[in-house]
Amino acid sequence: MRILVTNDDGFDADGLAVLVSYLERKNSLPGKSDVWEITVLAPESERSGVSHAMTLKKPTKVRKMSEKRYTCSGTPADCLIVAGLGVVSEKPDVVISGINRGPNLGTDIIYSGTCGAARQAALEGIPAIAVSCAEYKGDLHYEACAAFVADNLSALISAWQPDTFININGPSSIEENLEAVWAVPGRNRYIDQLKCFDGADGYMYCFLTEGRHERTPDPVSDHHAVMSGKIAISLIAVHPVSAHDNRLNGKPFKVWA
Repeated sequence: MRILVTNDDGFDADGLAVLVSYLERKNSLPGKSDVWEITVLAPESERSGVSHAMTLKKPTKVRKMSEKRYTCSGTPADCLIVAGLGVVSEKPDVVISGINRGPNLGTDIIYSGTCGAARQAALEGIPAIAVSCAEYKGDLHYEACAAFVADNLSALISAWQPDTFININGPSSIEENLEAVWAVPGRNRYIDQLKCFDGADGYMYCFLTEGRHERTPDPVSDHHAVMSGKIAISLIAVHPVSAHDNRLNGKPFKVWA
């Protein structure tokens, strides 16, 4: 099985290294029936928060670091695009994006470069998994998430459906047998703060600072699962859907009183 690993934290990120090490460890077990061919194609530096952005007006540069290990000058979605158009010789059987440093829970999915890579893979018809360690600060332990993905990869691929990607969030933990549950994406509200400075060049420099966020309580949400010490799994649709009444389709638009 051909596995392509990418992320949005960059080629040298700890989460990616731990994920690859667990995949390689699983791959080397005696008596394993299939061989995993693991390729890494990740951004050359951090691309957090870029969502599904793509590089269109300048070239995307790829550098081979070692056998089956590549960096990309672009975004996580770019990594999948260039891989699919020839940088990787054969189409992957599965794409794993992560392990992200920080949560991609609920509304975070919209902004996430980790999820952007998984979404692009799914748009190309490839089973796709986004994985995140849902902690922000300190020394994160990616082992729980990495072990879950490596131990359950075949089952995760079987759970995948066309036009979706699997979004996984887990706590920072060294435990390798945490309970995993299906969960719905929760809803987040971000209360951002901005600091602005006038520069000598005539520009105003604006910086997002440490704001806060609120998560709507929901006992079946991904956030609740992770806060309960579990791994949360959600199947995320990749195509936008309309929210208007389907009975309006095909009818002339008018302003309703």
